[in-house]
Amino acid sequence: EVQLQASGGGLVQPGGALRLSCAASGFTLREYTISWFRQAPGKEREWVSTIRHGGSTTHYADSVKGRFTISRDNAKNTAYLQMNSLKAEDTGIYYCARGRPSLGAIRNEDIYYDWGQGTLVTVSS
Repeated sequence: EVQLQASGGGLVQPGGALRLSCAASGFTLREYTISWFRQAPGKEREWVSTIRHGGSTTHYADSVKGRFTISRDNAKNTAYLQMNSLKAEDTGIYYCARGRPSLGAIRNEDIYYDWGQGTLVTVSS
C-alpha cells in the first residue's frame, strides 16, 4: 500500500525554523517527483516546492525561495522540507505529494497520485 506520512509541523516564532518530513512506504521515493503544497486558513492550496524524480533538481515558489530547502534521503525513503526564516504568512497545513509531472505541470495538484495527510505549521509570536 502506498503511503505518504507528513510530520514535523508545530508552533514556531517568526524567524524560526522547522523541518518537515515526508516518509514514504509502498514505493521507492527516488523514482517519483515529490512536491510540497500548503494551504493557509481561508485560502486555496498552493504549490511550495518540488524535487524531481531520478536526479535532485529542485524548484521553489518565489515566496519561499532562499528560505526553504527540499531534499531527499533515499536510504530512509523520506523527503524533507527545511524551512528557515519563517514568516506569519507561512502558516498553514503542509502536504507532500508524489507524482511524475512534466516540469510545466509541477504546480498542478490534480496530476499527483498520492498525498500525505498534512502537517500544521503555525508561525506566530
